[in-house]
Amino acid sequence: MTNYTDEEIQRLLKEVIPRVDRELRQDLWPAMLRRLEAPRCYLPWYDWALIGTLGCWLVIFPKGILHLLYHL
Repeated sequence: MTNYTDEEIQRLLKEVIPRVDRELRQDLWPAMLRRLEAPRCYLPWYDWALIGTLGCWLVIFPKGILHLLYHL
């Protein structure tokens, strides 16, 4: 195993890790306002199908509620 000195490790890390730009390129508040005003997320059709299937399963097998709670 090769023994590196602290200076060599620091030099290698500086070569590998890029420098971080500390200044923001733009103001983030307008983007945040646009995101807040955007339409809300909706459930796709397959999520509704899964919810319906689960509801039917619970109506047909009422003891299935215990199984469902056990797995949650």
